[in-house]
Amino acid sequence: MNRKNLQFIQILLVIVSMTFAIRASNNMIMTTIPLLSKYYFHFTQTEVGIISGALSLGTFISSGIINSKLKSNSRRKLFISSSIGYAIILPIFYFVNSDTIWLVSILAGITLGAIMPNIINSAGLLEDRKARERLLSIYTLALSASLVAGPAIETAILSFYPIPFVFLFFAPLGIAAAILSFFIKFPEEKKEGNATKIKVFENPGFKTAVINILAYNIPFSVILAFGGIYAVEYLHVSYAGATGLLSTFFVTSFLARIYLSIKPPNSVRLHAYTAISMTVLGLLLILLSSNIYLFIVALLILGFPHGLTYPLSIISISRTFKQEERNPANSQFFAIMMIIGVVTPTLAGFVANAIGLKDLFGVLIPIVLLLLAMLSKYVKYVDDVISEKPIKNSSSIVKNSKT
Repeated sequence: MNRKNLQFIQILLVIVSMTFAIRASNNMIMTTIPLLSKYYFHFTQTEVGIISGALSLGTFISSGIINSKLKSNSRRKLFISSSIGYAIILPIFYFVNSDTIWLVSILAGITLGAIMPNIINSAGLLEDRKARERLLSIYTLALSASLVAGPAIETAILSFYPIPFVFLFFAPLGIAAAILSFFIKFPEEKKEGNATKIKVFENPGFKTAVINILAYNIPFSVILAFGGIYAVEYLHVSYAGATGLLSTFFVTSFLARIYLSIKPPNSVRLHAYTAISMTVLGLLLILLSSNIYLFIVALLILGFPHGLTYPLSIISISRTFKQEERNPANSQFFAIMMIIGVVTPTLAGFVANAIGLKDLFGVLIPIVLLLLAMLSKYVKYVDDVISEKPIKNSSSIVKNSKT
């Protein structure tokens, strides 16, 4: 085995292990807080939406405002300290009440905002495009694996223990992530450019990534915040059954990411169009579902675009930004994802109170179709870039996109 392959495997093992630990526990928090808030603290639908948004607000603050402006050495220190902080905060959820859950949720979000973008940055450090995109796809495969295993583990726990105990059982994953954080690679300091000079928001690859993720993360945020409650109240399943249903959703997501790991996409456009079309179909089935079986089919369909959308977005960024430009690009991208996580559940809570949870999913369909129309304006530039010479600066893409 040559040195290049050995380096790839070493980076891969660290990234996959930490990604699994962080995403499995993070997803548990995002799906369990609504159930804890609703059925232990008797929050209204609106309050459930707001507290789901509070978690994402904390992530936005650390990712978009703090992490994106730091140089490599400072980001590494923040990354490690946040990973340790996350390991401490995770079991504290067991002790929260209706007042302290707000503060603990925001603190958990703040730690995550310094962790996730830097894992993405580390996964994108390889210079070779195919190797880099394969590593990014395997990174997202680890995300999906954690989202299959996490709800399955949570379902087993809830079959024997009350909801608060889930946080204690997941605490070892936080400890593992804190240990692994010391081994995550960061770019060399001398390669760091001035983030204020990088035209992140003008880059068509960044616009493609954002619009693409909006088309899925808006409905996904609603599913995370209200999918479990929908299953309990409309389909009359248990708490364990509600989390178990979400594991079926992540199974097809996992399959989609296996596909991308084996065959990194040449055409982002083709895959993005396919993912958005399946999102619309899945939402339509939820709107029409009258029994648990149709709801399961809807979740299975929605799992495929969940598996495709995020990898396509980070591949769009990796293709159209240089290595030293990717930290501000990835941080701003992750911050926008968190803004979606703040705004969407909050607004969805108000809408659910007004028209009901079932019709809420129907409202999402025209929004997704509008985003599809917007995506078509920029996505072609991401596909065009792989047929051209390596990019010397992302500003060249911005310039070409205007010609």
